[in-house]
Parts: sequence; C-alpha cells; structure tokens
Amino acid sequence: MARPTTLYRYLTGPDDAAFCHRVSEALSRGWALYGNPTLTFDDKLGRVICGQAIVKDVEVDYRPDLDLNMQ
Repeated sequence: MARPTTLYRYLTGPDDAAFCHRVSEALSRGWALYGNPTLTFDDKLGRVICGQAIVKDVEVDYRPDLDLNMQ
C-alpha cells in the first residue's frame, strides 16, 4: 500500500505570460503554491527571472525516479 508523499517542485523562468501559464497549469493539476514567489534580475540577458515553489500530496511511494512532471 502506498504511503502519502508530498512532492515538491520549483518552477523558474522569465517573468512573462508563459511562466504564469506554467504555474496556472500546475495549480489546475492539484499542485499548491508553497511560499512566496522569488524574483531576480539576469544582467547578462537583461530580464527578470521568476521562481515559485509548489507542492502536491499524492498517494504514491516516493522514489528518486518519480516523474514530477506527470503528477
């Protein structure tokens, strides 16, 4: 029998609509925001980079090869 596992992901990307859509898609798949978003400025590329941690409770045994994108 599988034990409950909390999965963790940290999404990053340029501060644009595509990043917001990635976070929104994860939320629609049952992931939840974890903590505050982060922002940093990439001097080399001249753009803001966002980061957002997300978590999801699932009924699977954790293993290192678990595909977090498919959950």
